[in-house]
Amino acid sequence: MPRGPVTVRIARWSATHPWRAIALWTVFVALCLVAGSAAGIREYDGDQQFGESGRAERIVTSGAFDNPVTEDILVTARSGALDRAAAEAAAATVTTRMTARPEVESVAPAVPSPRGDALLVRLTLRGEPSEEQVRALLDTTAAAQREHPELRVEQIGDASGELALDEALGKDFERAELFSLPVTLLILLVVFGALIAAGVPLLLAMSAVGAALGLSTVASHLVPATDSVNSMILLIGLAVGVDYSLFYLRREREERARGAGHIDAVEIAAATSGRAVVVSGVAVIISMAGLYFAGDAVFASLATGAILVVAVAVVGSVTVLPAILAKLGRWVDRPRIPVLWRLTARTGPSRLWPALLRPALRYPAATLAVSVGVLVAIAVPAIDMQLRSPGIGDLPRSMPIMQTYDRMTAAFPTTGTTHRVAVRAPAEQAASVRAALDSLLARTASDPLFARDALVEPRASTDGRVTYVDIATPFDSDSPQATESLARLRELIPETVGTVPGAEYAVGGFVALNEDYAGHMARKLPLVIGVVLLLTFLVMTWTFRSVVVALTAISLNLLSAAAAYGLLQLVFGGTWAEGLLDFRSNGAIVTWLPLFLFVVLFGLSMDYHVFVVSRIREAVLRGVPTRQAISEGISGSAGVVTSAAVVMVAVFSIFATLSILEFKQVGVGLAAAILIDATIIRAVVLPSLMSLLDHRNWWAPSWLAAATPGPSPVAPSPVAPSPVDHELTYALDGVSHHQLHDQQGEASQKTAHTRP
Repeated sequence: MPRGPVTVRIARWSATHPWRAIALWTVFVALCLVAGSAAGIREYDGDQQFGESGRAERIVTSGAFDNPVTEDILVTARSGALDRAAAEAAAATVTTRMTARPEVESVAPAVPSPRGDALLVRLTLRGEPSEEQVRALLDTTAAAQREHPELRVEQIGDASGELALDEALGKDFERAELFSLPVTLLILLVVFGALIAAGVPLLLAMSAVGAALGLSTVASHLVPATDSVNSMILLIGLAVGVDYSLFYLRREREERARGAGHIDAVEIAAATSGRAVVVSGVAVIISMAGLYFAGDAVFASLATGAILVVAVAVVGSVTVLPAILAKLGRWVDRPRIPVLWRLTARTGPSRLWPALLRPALRYPAATLAVSVGVLVAIAVPAIDMQLRSPGIGDLPRSMPIMQTYDRMTAAFPTTGTTHRVAVRAPAEQAASVRAALDSLLARTASDPLFARDALVEPRASTDGRVTYVDIATPFDSDSPQATESLARLRELIPETVGTVPGAEYAVGGFVALNEDYAGHMARKLPLVIGVVLLLTFLVMTWTFRSVVVALTAISLNLLSAAAAYGLLQLVFGGTWAEGLLDFRSNGAIVTWLPLFLFVVLFGLSMDYHVFVVSRIREAVLRGVPTRQAISEGISGSAGVVTSAAVVMVAVFSIFATLSILEFKQVGVGLAAAILIDATIIRAVVLPSLMSLLDHRNWWAPSWLAAATPGPSPVAPSPVAPSPVDHELTYALDGVSHHQLHDQQGEASQKTAHTRP
């Protein structure tokens, strides 16, 4: 007999040498962690530039300006008018205390706000402050606050703001990690009804996450790592690691229930679910690799982390998982949870899923039209989707520092959103550049789109070649008015600075970066989608030896992604869900989310599609009529796919509870798309479409069909052997052939009269 596919050969070796396989996996995970610890991490420095804002940044950098880190101390009244004498006393206290701090280079005199309702004390720090130094400054400010309880004495700046945001994000992710593992374990207990069976997928997933974390640290020396890459590894690793184990474990359990021995059951699972795991893993990796074409360092880091954890999860599923299952044997179903075990241990055909599939199989055209119409209707709101990067205004106001920020920008508007105008010209044109910038400032001073209550001075480099000025707008950075002020400024600059001979100019700042980044994403999105679709099409075509199956898979995934976009717009484009999800709507979706969502959803949805279509193909190769094969394939895979989907939806939904807007959108988008894919797509659209196509599902060019083992599934011969003769028997290399032939011979006799 042939040796069989590599997944079966590996599973056979692991199942017959379980301790060796488990030891090798343990050593592999340990080596990954040790290698990561030894290599250290290379972090992404955030120096990423796009469009005109990137040019502005490069111009300013070329001027070699000395821009020390500053922190501001704001003194305001708790209620009513500000007592000027008390405020000046508080400012004096702050000045005295901060001057004595070693981290502080200088303390500027207190500056009153234009309306006289606040005092501002600016600190200039020495070098880049560490976290401990920033905390020491905050403690000093808090001590001044205690001495003047009748006033508000607050600190705000880039360093203190970054520290507060990092703490808020850290708490969010801690909460997500804290809840995701218990929720996943609880779902697995309900799925299997036994503690060990529930623990095996979680154990494999977490070991894959651990190994990937170590490998990603090593990989960061090629692709710098971002702060969110570890969260990406946990999110994707938990999802696919549990999924792959579920696919494998449920199939092994199913074969044991049919009477197969432990080794036989493992090998059959390897030949079927193991193959599906490898294919779906490749599909996920291809989708994630599409992020590299986005031309974004953050996406490249996330793609690297996701690819590593998926690859490790696939390797673990086809190597150590068979060893664990073979070693545990029937102990995998211990200890049993009484009520849940009785529910999960039921045998026999499902009654629910055949009933759910009946409309799609009896009336496929009408069912397909209605279901696709519903999904298209859900997707329609995406047409009005506005993309915008989240700004200061989108951070939760429950954060104390954001309340300070609001009071600061109300009292001193020019400390809020600013546009940076950068000019580079020959040194002899320095006077002309200054005159042009003065003209620009005069024009903006009379425009309500810009802040007019503070003196703004341009800064020039020591060689006189580079000059920049910050022009403020009194609106939040993510507001339409801020975007309009940017457009207005870019119209005014050619009329002023553009008249200086030899001048190179650009407008930068946070608003400009967001607009330029959105344009960059819009240009890259078609490329990423095209690459992912093409590579996925090739993999699916070769895997199922069918062009139609590949096109169907791509079409259905595009449909579910479009529906997810529509739901995102419905939830976050308006205000009706603000109270439900605890957020403040800015009427837009995060700029990077559509591309990220498409790639992740396309990859994860392929898990289900590959597994379901593989079961359908098994039945077709056995000679079962198409509609019966669809019913058997979807019903037979319903338990494991539903369980995997529930795990994913639960984990992703946890992210919807986080405080940061972009993570809420990620959680809602992923959870909604997986739910749509696992219900409407799988139970309605897929069966109705495949029923309509019938034998045309398996069409392929002659050269590709010739590569398919066994007879063509389009028109099987009445005397053709069962699928195990061409798929499973080939894979099992002679193990339990008599048992498999007996089972499939009975199936062939039952279905022979219905074959074409």
